[in-house]
Amino acid sequence: MDVSIDVSISGCPTAPRSVSPEIRGVTNDSPPAAKIGLFLSLFRGRADVYPLRFESQRTGRAGYAPACANEWVRGVCEKPRIKCAVCPNRRFPAVTDEVVRWHLSGRDDQGRSFVMGVYPMLQDETCHFLAADFDRESWQDDAGAFVETCGRLDLPAALERSRSGNGGHVWLFFEEAISASLARRLGSHVLTETMEDCPGIGLDSYDRFFQIRIRCQREVLET
Repeated sequence: MDVSIDVSISGCPTAPRSVSPEIRGVTNDSPPAAKIGLFLSLFRGRADVYPLRFESQRTGRAGYAPACANEWVRGVCEKPRIKCAVCPNRRFPAVTDEVVRWHLSGRDDQGRSFVMGVYPMLQDETCHFLAADFDRESWQDDAGAFVETCGRLDLPAALERSRSGNGGHVWLFFEEAISASLARRLGSHVLTETMEDCPGIGLDSYDRFFQIRIRCQREVLET
């Protein structure tokens, strides 16, 4: 059954991603190449750069920063004297099957911890997916209500528990790239519908749409 359906938000059409037979057929027992293909077919963002998770051993602070092929290369990388954002020797590695394999296994080819992210907004300000982030104590009820609204609107949605275990992400995937502003309008519409249908749920755990965050990274990537 093809679950793709057109949805109109204020006269602007978009379509949630169809569940193809190839995607439905990928399981835990599928070969690595099939899992990598599934990952790349869903999380389609910038292919020329990706963020990499870091965790400071000194402060314990964790976050994501653009991966650089020259990081800590002797004679090339001058951290911490020169910050990455103004370094003339930055070289962004592309998203490849090998990089995704490292991410899915949790280790790179040298055995180091490896967790990649994705820059969802493309350079023409379009995107292939949107994710709503829910945190705090009520995240399960709020995310569940959001998913129920997606179902009522015939919007295929996927819910996952966040890395910390104390929150969740609801993902909406699109058949083709749509404008980032339209994706935000779609997400906001679902939030509004959820609050109207479930007045007892304040959605206090809702934090943000992941797709919006890429705008904050543009100056870093294009400096």
